[in-house]
Amino acid sequence: MSVLDLPRLWRPATHQALFRRILDVAARPGRIADLSDLLDGRPAALAALATFCDNTQTLADLTGTLTRTDLAFLDVGRAAPDAAGFILASGAEPPDLAPRLGTLDAPEGGATLVVLVDSLSDGPELTLRGPGIKGTGTLAPQGLAPGWLAARARWCADFPMGVDMILTDATRLTVLPRTTQIEGA
Repeated sequence: MSVLDLPRLWRPATHQALFRRILDVAARPGRIADLSDLLDGRPAALAALATFCDNTQTLADLTGTLTRTDLAFLDVGRAAPDAAGFILASGAEPPDLAPRLGTLDAPEGGATLVVLVDSLSDGPELTLRGPGIKGTGTLAPQGLAPGWLAARARWCADFPMGVDMILTDATRLTVLPRTTQIEGA
């Protein structure tokens, strides 16, 4: 299979475009990136994983939504949630996991959670503060079960250790680094 035969999501040019958009919203927590022009009907969560995962990473798919083909293209190792570098989870379910938080010597060892929600703009409004946010910002995810924000606050309480969170709906995503403080809902 040549690069031209690959589905668009798996082409190098698409990965580069996705990386630029995701990096932009990671630097500005609460901003939303619309990826619909790059997805060809695939979910934004898969695009985030395709951007960051490779054969040096581990993944726990708690949703069961990734197909064998998705996993083959990701070329990522499978791991339990407490050992995985990336965790794909449903925001509709209360969090029942203990992700890697990294250590003081290696905080980059904290997991990245990719959490599926119904919408990034139709739910209760959250107030965001921290680096990359001028004053305060807002985000209104719909479909984020009670418990997610409290769990994230616990996981990120001992900075620089913690988790980074990517919230995705069908075609959009936002990044909430461990440095972002969240109030509301």
